Amino acid sequence: MLRISDISYSVAGRPLIVDSSVTIPDGHKVGIVGRNGTGKTTLFRLIRGELALEQGSITLPARARIGGVAQEVPGNEVSLIDTVLAADTERARLLSEAETATDPARIAEVQTRLADIDAWGAPARAATILRGLGFTPAEQEMPCSAFSGGWRMRVALAAVLFSAPDLLLLDEPTNYLDLEGALWLESYLTRYPHTVLIISHDRGLLNRAVGAILHLEDRKLTLYQGNYDTFAQTRMARLAAAEAEAKKQEARRAHLQSYVDRFRYKADKAKQAQSRLKALARMQPITRPQEAALRAFAFPEPEELSPPIISLEGGSVGYDGTPVLSRLDLRIDQDDRIALLGRNGEGKSTLSKLLSGRLAPMSGRMTTSAKLRVGYFAQHQVDELHVDETPLDHIRRLRPEETPARLRARLGGFGIGAEQADTIVARLSGGQKARLSLMLATIDAPHMLILDEPTNHLDIESREGLVEALTAYSGAVILVSHDMHLLSLVADRLWLVKDGRVAPYDGDLESYRQSLIAPEKPEGKPRPEKRDRRPSRDAILALRQDVRKCEERVEKLQDMSERLARKLADPAMYDDARKDEAAVWQRKYAEVMDGLERAETLWMRALEKLEKAET
Repeated sequence: MLRISDISYSVAGRPLIVDSSVTIPDGHKVGIVGRNGTGKTTLFRLIRGELALEQGSITLPARARIGGVAQEVPGNEVSLIDTVLAADTERARLLSEAETATDPARIAEVQTRLADIDAWGAPARAATILRGLGFTPAEQEMPCSAFSGGWRMRVALAAVLFSAPDLLLLDEPTNYLDLEGALWLESYLTRYPHTVLIISHDRGLLNRAVGAILHLEDRKLTLYQGNYDTFAQTRMARLAAAEAEAKKQEARRAHLQSYVDRFRYKADKAKQAQSRLKALARMQPITRPQEAALRAFAFPEPEELSPPIISLEGGSVGYDGTPVLSRLDLRIDQDDRIALLGRNGEGKSTLSKLLSGRLAPMSGRMTTSAKLRVGYFAQHQVDELHVDETPLDHIRRLRPEETPARLRARLGGFGIGAEQADTIVARLSGGQKARLSLMLATIDAPHMLILDEPTNHLDIESREGLVEALTAYSGAVILVSHDMHLLSLVADRLWLVKDGRVAPYDGDLESYRQSLIAPEKPEGKPRPEKRDRRPSRDAILALRQDVRKCEERVEKLQDMSERLARKLADPAMYDDARKDEAAVWQRKYAEVMDGLERAETLWMRALEKLEKAET
């Protein structure tokens, strides 16, 4: 049992945690949430004993082992599998002793203990964990030096999972995982036999892998039972109640003050006025809980282009003459919202680079709108910011003609305030760096935005702000993300990148998640059919949102087709001098009608899904 008793801690005179207590029983999985900078990582360091408490105590059972991912594994020549196996120090020590022990009694003790900890099955367990985190059997035998820092973080995560500590501390573990790795980790943690504390902003992980939420807010720790959605509902009710109480108190205080102001100097009312003045002094102000302001993103709006903005026929793309993806037949319209699915290494990043113009097709025909502008955000771009420059310096380089006030307004649209605008990048948080990179990627009002893991380092409120901005954005969106919540709210089309091909995925995100965590079993006796459970309220709201999006798309294309039809109905269009122009407009009209047909089909499918869910 982890017992946190009346603890307080400050950093540079600023209180982070004050007079907080919480008890977490053995074997419980708890998600830790709170705004960036509230002290969640500091809490982990206090639990590990790396920092000294100002008051209170943190206690664990005697000999309890604490494990966590502090940093990536070194880039040495030790293989991945051996690195993970070495994390079980007891096994490594016993195996070493077994080779040198000479006392028969000690040899027996060592062998018994090795059997107890299943030392001989350890390589298979280590390989299973590495495989779940995206490493093939061949890669598991490769040295750590062959992998980048992000991949070595996965090795460090595999090592701590393999060592199975009594208290597992994970700080944003999905930040360096892809969707498949994140889903595997969710499944693994639900079966983990010991206590787990997870700092995370991933709603999917917090809904499916934990049974309680520890909230750090207003320098206090509050434990809520249930997953993140339950916590959010409970907290919203608490916020509403606190707001109502605060308003009542304000009204009562105003009434008392009004009485005092009117009568405190009148002899016949002075006694009553003094009584009310004392009542005012005794009233303890009801503090409204800090509600994190939704840190909105403001993407500039592009002008409308005729569909399609990108079409690819029989295309292939790869590196050094070797194709990674081939037989590509793709079309993207400006109102598309596409999520790219597929295991790591299948080619999602390669496809993103092709669509963004960073890679040229090796074969086939790729057509793009002449005025097409593409915004591209990838996690490595955050690392490529100039650490010795401020956000204002970065944007001034791109817009030297704009006034400082205008530049600051642009930064403010992405939640970078006046103080952060003048702070060098090296001192910004991960979320602030991500916001700066997103602003730089969208500064030219792109018609298509390609986002590769955009939510890393963003807190939950910022992720919700990103969802709202993407929903309002009028350009196409291509998403690669491990955040199922983001994908479910933004994407209306799914493309599966697999076996060198890219094709529409027939199912939905939930069926894709199930296919990853529970692969199809061999055919056997069919199981009795289960009655489908009624979809949740959130699922029905999402379906209604899909229907609205489809309706808007149909209306937009109908309006475009009518405008083009009126233009083509003008007899002057067919004069000899304008024949070429007429051919262009006729081709655009055909493209719009084709897009309208597709949009109407998607609309009907969305209506059918909604009707089925509501019956």
